[in-house]
Amino acid sequence: MDMDAIRSGRRRWRAAVVTVLAGTLLLTAACSGGGDSPSWQGGGAEGGSSAGPAAEAPSPEPTLSTVAVTSPALDATDVEAWSEVKYNSEDPENTDLKVTNAKGDEVKGTLDKDGNVWKPSESLDWGTKYTVTVTTPEAEGKGNTVTSSFTTMKKPANLVRVTSFLGDNNVVGVGMPLIMRFGRAIPEKYRAEVERRMVVTATPAQEGTWHWISSTEVHFRPKTYWKAGSKVFYKVQLKGVKLGDGWYGRSDLTVDMKIGRSLIMKVDNKSKKMTVTQDGKVIKTIPVSLGKPKTPSSSGTMVVMEKKAKTVFDTTDTDPDGGYRTDIDWAQRITHSGQFIHAAPWSEGQQGKRNVSHGCVNVSEAMGEWLFNRTMMGDVITVSGTEEKLKNGNGWTDWNESYEDYKKGSYL
Repeated sequence: MDMDAIRSGRRRWRAAVVTVLAGTLLLTAACSGGGDSPSWQGGGAEGGSSAGPAAEAPSPEPTLSTVAVTSPALDATDVEAWSEVKYNSEDPENTDLKVTNAKGDEVKGTLDKDGNVWKPSESLDWGTKYTVTVTTPEAEGKGNTVTSSFTTMKKPANLVRVTSFLGDNNVVGVGMPLIMRFGRAIPEKYRAEVERRMVVTATPAQEGTWHWISSTEVHFRPKTYWKAGSKVFYKVQLKGVKLGDGWYGRSDLTVDMKIGRSLIMKVDNKSKKMTVTQDGKVIKTIPVSLGKPKTPSSSGTMVVMEKKAKTVFDTTDTDPDGGYRTDIDWAQRITHSGQFIHAAPWSEGQQGKRNVSHGCVNVSEAMGEWLFNRTMMGDVITVSGTEEKLKNGNGWTDWNESYEDYKKGSYL
């Protein structure tokens, strides 16, 4: 055989092998995915050669996480007193934010890292400059800090006074509603926000709701009567809150009070008797005389609104023909229209037998004093079986409807 031909054939064979190997390497690289190494990588076949060490990539320079205050805008003025601070961050979990006043004192607030928002715990001061500082760490632990500032609005000329009927250290009955009044009508579109800023805390905890009696008055009651001995605290934070038509809340307030023992009075027109129950135990049954047919007592659930050991009933202005003026002892108001529990010595012979009053719950002089000395504002009285139903709003009638219906008076 021609040796030159043999050598030429071997060269062509080696070239073909090299070409096939090169194609295999390219195919392997293309299918590797460029990510996780196969579990067997580095354990080459016996007798095979291993690749040399890969060149180490240079360490990247630490990059700062981007943070920015988005609201209020930098150097914003006329900012409302309850404004939130909003920000952006690439690392929200490790981002911190604080707000300081002109003296450098930190302002109390809550930071929601999921929502990237800070909310003040109390209304900010009028016409005051505040500084926002947002800090987030970088990969090497060096913090990235940005600051911004804003100035709150000047004290508005139009401020709505907000008042609580109850005050600190009051002790009231288990039916007592919490009553808030406003110096100006609150438009409906603002009432939900007002409710959010009136927080009631009871110990032990009890479910309850606000209920708008009118555009200027809102009440709170629990689902059932307050638990005897409960501590009740409510905070009303309306300073600087929009209340419609350019008006703002004037101030904040708090009330820390207590619920007394449970005392419930039930009056049955059929038996003409009142049953008095204290802390679940009947302590007295009292004969009564209710309103005569022309001036019936109201059937429904009421509470004691006012107490006077001595007063004068004068109806001559409203009823010139049949009106009267009479001295009254041990009077306890239960409706706005003038129905009371009171002593009526002139009707003692009728009490427990016939109704002769002008709508009041008449008891004897002795029982009037006994009852007066045991009741407190907010104690419950339920009258049943009379010719007239109690009209909601005629007194503190918060318990005169079901809880489900009462909740409909809330804008939340």
